[in-house]
Amino acid sequence: MQFNPIMKQKRLIILAILFSLTINTTYFWEGQLGFFAIVALGLLAIVFCILAIALIVQLVIGVRERFKQRIRIYNIVIISVVLALAIKKPNGVINFGRLSGKDLLIAQREGAANCMTTFKLKENNKFIERHICFGVMDISGKYKMINDTIYFTNVSSHRHAKNYYKFAVIKPSRFNSSKKDYDLVMYHNASDSIGTELWIIKNELNLVKE
Repeated sequence: MQFNPIMKQKRLIILAILFSLTINTTYFWEGQLGFFAIVALGLLAIVFCILAIALIVQLVIGVRERFKQRIRIYNIVIISVVLALAIKKPNGVINFGRLSGKDLLIAQREGAANCMTTFKLKENNKFIERHICFGVMDISGKYKMINDTIYFTNVSSHRHAKNYYKFAVIKPSRFNSSKKDYDLVMYHNASDSIGTELWIIKNELNLVKE
């Protein structure tokens, strides 16, 4: 088979575009892959390195040939823009999380091995909980507030969401004597006397149980 340098240039452009599309749609697929999200992000890191090396090679060849090939110029420009955006906006150019509604409440909990749980209540009566721990997992659903209690409904069909919390309340943090900080305490059912505490970092619900 005869080597075709033009085809190689086009393949690099296609790879760069696919890489950019994948990075910019992370919001939609990252939380659905669980452990495999780490694998996917690792592959993206490898592709980033491949594109970076290819860019250097293209620049060197371009200088030698005095940038006579238009396709090589396109290649260099496209790869440069894609890599620059990936560095500046690693989660994508568009913040799709904001498009899903304003965050009325954000609470977090850090576990062992730097695992992190982030819980958000949106203004459109939706909630999203993201676990980052050797993978990424999202659980979502609806919520409604009755008096001082937040009830969760229509929880996503994710396999880890079968035993999700039924309700939650906001309480002054038991780790803060001044009672200026608050926790979101999540309960699996009415007989759950312990609950799971998440530290509230944003609250625009004006819902506090004294």
